[in-house]
Amino acid sequence: MKTRREFIRTGVAIGVALPLVDVGDLFAGTPATPAPPPGAPVLAAVRDGDRVGMLNHAIATLGGMGAFVRPGQTVVIKPNISFDAPPEHGSNTHPDILRRLVVLCRQAGARSVTIVDNTLDPWPAAIASSGAEAVARETGAALVNGSDETLYREVPVPHGRRLRSVRVNGLILDSDVFINVPVLKHHGGALMTAGMKNLMGTVWERKPWHRDDLHQCIADFLTLRRPSLTVVDAYHPMVRHGPRGRGPGDLVEMRMLLASADVVAVDAACARILGHQPSDVRHVKLAGEMKLGIMDLTKVDIRRFKLA
Repeated sequence: MKTRREFIRTGVAIGVALPLVDVGDLFAGTPATPAPPPGAPVLAAVRDGDRVGMLNHAIATLGGMGAFVRPGQTVVIKPNISFDAPPEHGSNTHPDILRRLVVLCRQAGARSVTIVDNTLDPWPAAIASSGAEAVARETGAALVNGSDETLYREVPVPHGRRLRSVRVNGLILDSDVFINVPVLKHHGGALMTAGMKNLMGTVWERKPWHRDDLHQCIADFLTLRRPSLTVVDAYHPMVRHGPRGRGPGDLVEMRMLLASADVVAVDAACARILGHQPSDVRHVKLAGEMKLGIMDLTKVDIRRFKLA
């Protein structure tokens, strides 16, 4: 039988979807799987549907959007829309997921919904190519350019090990509900981009993190602001040349979506999807050790669904 990494290489080479039995043990729950402890965080792991269908199923599994958004609250959504690249390149969060999240927040009674990111490519090109501009226009959500330095406030990080203070987007700090919506992909510096790494788009200065123990800084940020909900677009994860990628040849179609209130648990599961152990991704390991979430997936209530 082929190893997980061999299946990834094959998928990249021939561009086909991998069968259910070949996506690792994240979806291999059996009656013999130990029951999670009482109070374990819930992780919805859905596959083999379209993006909107999988998102609807995941949010329903977590209690509906009303479990996160109450009437009159302000919501900030942080996707990954950093790159001037179309959705099929896999470097940005897919607009179908972003659009549906805005609608679900509105239906739950949100007073306002704001989409924000500090893009790496120029803002006009990134929001147009990623589809975020169209989502905002169609849904009425505010779309805020995170490259505006006046948005950021310097705040202390009292429980950080390396990150002692940071300039954070005030929209994130002041929001009632913070929804984190990354796309799953390889990253040359951090091994993987998922929930925790996506939060770097909420800060003004990212280069110092790369110079001063990137993984520890990523984990430290969670001591300041953890997302209310993390949804990971893993429909066709980028398995090489991340985070920008070079095109569809860097993707493997897996048709998956993950969601949880525990960003560490989500990232642990994302590591498994990419063929790693959670502890291989150092910022995930550090966050688990700092008790900022659950890295051990045997202690997570994983609710697995395969849609028709």
